[in-house]
Order: sequence, then C-alpha cells, then structure tokens
Amino acid sequence: MKLELRGITKRFGTFAANEDVDLVVESGQVHTLLGENGAGKSTLMNVLFGLYDPTEGEILLDDEPVAFAGPGEAMRAGIGMVHQHFMLVPVFTVAENVALGDEYTKAAGVLDLEATRSRIREISDQYGFHVDPDAIVEDLPVGVQQRVEIIKALVRDARILILDEPTAVLTPQETDELLNIIRQLRADGTAIVFISHKLREVKAISDTITVLRRGRVVGTADPSAEASELAALMVGRDVVLNRQKTEPNLGDQSFCVEDLTVVSPTGQVLVDGVSFGIRQGEVLAIAGVQGNGQTELTEAIMGLQKASGSIRLDGRELLGRSTRQIIRAGVGFVPEDRSTDGLVGTFTVAENMVLNRYDTAPAGTSLQLNPKAIRRLATEKVEEFDVRTQGVDIPVGTLSGGNQQKVVMARELVDDLSLFIASQPTRGVDVGSIEFLHSRIIAERDSGTPVMIVSTELDEVLELADRIAVMYHGRIVGIVPGDTSRDHLGLMMAGQLPDDVVLADGSTPTQEGARA
Repeated sequence: MKLELRGITKRFGTFAANEDVDLVVESGQVHTLLGENGAGKSTLMNVLFGLYDPTEGEILLDDEPVAFAGPGEAMRAGIGMVHQHFMLVPVFTVAENVALGDEYTKAAGVLDLEATRSRIREISDQYGFHVDPDAIVEDLPVGVQQRVEIIKALVRDARILILDEPTAVLTPQETDELLNIIRQLRADGTAIVFISHKLREVKAISDTITVLRRGRVVGTADPSAEASELAALMVGRDVVLNRQKTEPNLGDQSFCVEDLTVVSPTGQVLVDGVSFGIRQGEVLAIAGVQGNGQTELTEAIMGLQKASGSIRLDGRELLGRSTRQIIRAGVGFVPEDRSTDGLVGTFTVAENMVLNRYDTAPAGTSLQLNPKAIRRLATEKVEEFDVRTQGVDIPVGTLSGGNQQKVVMARELVDDLSLFIASQPTRGVDVGSIEFLHSRIIAERDSGTPVMIVSTELDEVLELADRIAVMYHGRIVGIVPGDTSRDHLGLMMAGQLPDDVVLADGSTPTQEGARA
C-alpha cells in the first residue's frame, strides 16, 4: 500500500504544528521522520491516524483520497500505530489486550479469545516474537510489551505501520531486536513510518529520511549521510555530536550513599540497598531502563522520598533533612520533569531563575524580594546559558523545551556547588541544546564538583560518564568504567552481568555474584 500526504497543515489556534507537509511512503519501505522534539512529527502522524483532522491538505492511499473520522477508520483502512507510550491494559493478558476494540466473536456474540490467541501465535511464529498469548502484560519486559503493540496492529492487517519513537524505553539489545523485526516487516511489503530523533538508529534502518523542523519539511536525506549532516538539518546549524572530554582530575570522595532503601506505601521495595560514592571532579552516570528505581533514588537524595540508609555530603548526613536544607547544603538539582517539578510555567524567566534562592541575597530576604537584583541576575544567566527568549519578563512556559531546560540548568549551576545532580538532563531537547548542556555539565565536573547524571539515553551516558552505575529492579547491577561497551551496558540494563565485564574497582565478578 502506498501512502501519500499532500500539503498537510495542522493549526491549533494561531500555532501551526504542521505546515504544508508532503510525504510519500511506498510498500516495503522504511521512511523515517527525523526531527527534534516539537518539530511536529507526532502531530503529523496523529493526523494520519485519525486522531486530528487536518486544517488543510489531503491523505491518499494507493492514490485515492481518504479521510478518517477516528483511529478506528484508519485501522480499518490498513494503518496501524505503535505509540511512544504503550496503549495496553497492564492487568489484562496479551490476548485480551489484542482483542480490545476488534473482538472475535462466536455465535450469539460470545467473545472468542481462542481465535485471538491463534492469530497471536501465528504472527509471533512468523516474526519470531516469542509472545505468550496468556501472559499478563504487566509481567512482561518492556521490549515484549512493544511486540504486543505491533501484534495488535498486525492482527488488524495493518499494511502501513507507524512507529512513534519506538526505542525510547528499550535496552540496546531490545533495540537491535526491534530493528530486525522492522526489517522482516519491510521484506513482507509493509510500509513503515519510523519516527525518531536518534541518529544511530535512523541511519541503521531507514530507506529514506524526511527531516522536519518547526512543522515544515526542511529536506530529505539518504541514510548514508553523515550524522552531522542530519543533525544540521534538524536544528539549522552545525552541531558537535561527539564532544571529547579530558580525563577527570579526581579529588576526594565527598558524596557517599550507603545501603539506601526506599519502600513504597504499599510495601514495594523501589530502591534496594543501593551504595555508591562520587569523587570531586567526577561524573557518575546512573543508567538503566526507565522505571528501575532511578527516579526514587534521586528523590530520596533530595529529601523528596522517605528512605533508610545513609547519604553523606562532605561528611554531613543528608538523610532526614528537608529539601530546602539539602539545597542549602550546596546541592544543585535538575529534576527529570522540568514542566512539573522544575519550572512554574506562568512565572517569568526571571522569577524561575531564583525559585531555589528567592529568600537569600541578592534575590531577597525572608521578608521581601529584590526585583532589580532578580532581573539583573536573570539577564546575566540568560546571556551565559544562551537562553533564546524575548526577555526575562515573559512567562517561561512560552519558551521551547530546550530553552526551558537551559533556564533550569542556569538556576541550578551556581557558584560553589558541593554536588550537582541532573536527572534526564536533555529529555525533550534538540541536538543543538544537547550540545550546549553537555558542555556545561562537563565544565561543572572540571571545576571539581562531584556530578551525578541519571539518564535512559545510552549515548548520553557514554558521552558524559567517567563511571557508570547500572540500575535494574531497584538495585545497582554493577559500577563500570565510562568506556564500557554498549553491548555490556545493554546486558546489565537487562539485569545481567557479562563474565568479562570489568567493574570500576578492577574486579571481574561472576554471573552468580551479579544475581545475588
């Protein structure tokens, strides 16, 4: 089946999320939509899938114009979509999830789950999915859950498959397995729209690449193009993708976490006896698939989660202190969700710059603010961190994601930090802003500050880390040097420790020791 978009425009009020977009996807082709976050990729696919009506333009299937009143009509026309955030019911079985919305029935309308199971087994065997129809979805690894989403589309005879940021939550091994599945689907004649901003994967799987920037098509490229060329198309300027950092100048181990445990109100152990230390002038990256305790670990360090164990900074115990006291102890903290935890969208850029010290000089006192000093400080930080804004008096929520993240980073990177923690420091940020933010993180490390980075992006971990601690199911599987291979890190992210991996202390533990 051939898909064609002609002049697709989608406006929300006066904002044009897509503008005059043309796109052609042929059968048996992987056509990648490449662009920074906010470029309009997902909006365009939501138009195609019937979730949004286009403001202008038309959609053609096999040269015939079509219009979809909703996803159901799109699916019946042969279009399937695997969303970045899975649309699965965790407590249902695989078969029950696949049947939802397209149930096989027997006589008198009785649900025929066995017919669904049979189709799942058939597709699973064809593509080597190894998916049990009777498995409970919440018990499955993330990579297998994604296969269930693909099966849902294939059961409905999808001949065009949209994959929206499909590798965002996968380990490297799961990513490789997914790319192999995509190749099989392509060989069977499926037309695939692959949405991503990860250049490594785009180059590995694409037949052709269309680049979106600010809702418009700015160019097409061949997968053989250099990554730097693709990055420049995405952001409109040259970008340094692989920053060469110097060897760390290590000082004392001034930050130490020992036997840290976090238990949920329901009794679930979220962080399980975690111990590590960070030396001055060192970046320790906490790596792992999202949901393995990283969020709870950082929240416990910042006093946002009740925990047991010990957290010491410069010899002082932080466990049990309030978040305000921890910040006053010299901790800079970039939370993983800037919009919820890092910024107040209706406050000005200047006001957001002093959220962590509005009651200390020069921003103010416990009794009053100093607006002139706040504005002066914000103006200096905007220039230093290259925040693209019309002024410090406009609401921070009007800025792009990358510039919002720069505001958070500028606020937290103050003089004389004793510890800097950044959780998902470049999530939702374009490659140009990533380049800048990474340089600031390395500069903070080079100033002698111990730095802790939490990231699910393996490329980011490898670029920044001097050492890497991998978390799995709330525990640290191992702490390894920053130059450990992607394959080894991927196995560790799945809970395994290869026999030949070398830990940061030079030891080579056994598989049994890793599981203990």
